[in-house]
Amino acid sequence: MTSKASKQLENFPNPNPDRDYTIHMEIPEFTCLCPKTGQPDFATFYLDYVPNFKCVELKSLKLYMWSYRQEGAFHEAVTNTILDDLVAITQPRFMRLLGDFYIRGGITTKVTAEFRAPNWQPLSKIDLP
Repeated sequence: MTSKASKQLENFPNPNPDRDYTIHMEIPEFTCLCPKTGQPDFATFYLDYVPNFKCVELKSLKLYMWSYRQEGAFHEAVTNTILDDLVAITQPRFMRLLGDFYIRGGITTKVTAEFRAPNWQPLSKIDLP
């Protein structure tokens, strides 16, 4: 696998597909460009998901997140696009993505997007952040 930024996400088989469990990831080095000013926007993304049969591969996720560094994107759009791409590659039971964007012009923005598979209910009571 290359170390260049890439939109190519990869997955691997869930080692425990018969169990509901939550995977939590913190991605603190996200950068994109403001589509209005061209100035950099910085964010930490928090990803929580209950995998079904596939999990996201971490290096491909890192390179995917790097791919936004030179792209203009509104916070709302980029958070939803990233969620859509992660859902497409993993097809999880549940996924939540929180984009916590750094202060800009005195305003902090947090965008949360969720996916829930049709008819999915946790097998046991789990604490979803």
